[in-house]
Amino acid sequence: MPPLSKTLREYEIGDYVDIEPEPAVHKGLPHRRFIGKTGFIIGKRGRAYLIRVKDKGKEKTLITLPEHISPSKGVMR
Repeated sequence: MPPLSKTLREYEIGDYVDIEPEPAVHKGLPHRRFIGKTGFIIGKRGRAYLIRVKDKGKEKTLITLPEHISPSKGVMR
């Protein structure tokens, strides 16, 4: 079971986040290609967040639950 603080954490649009999967929760898990990447929040869909990530020169949008993201330790610009 993931910590409750990780599940209930709220993010604002524009916040930078790191994608770190929580193995106890399989729903909303991002593709393995994006694990370890940093992106920023561009919106919210229900409980999930829309995250913009750069991948091979293109920008992609991920839909991920809050259990699988954490505040960024460094800023990606």
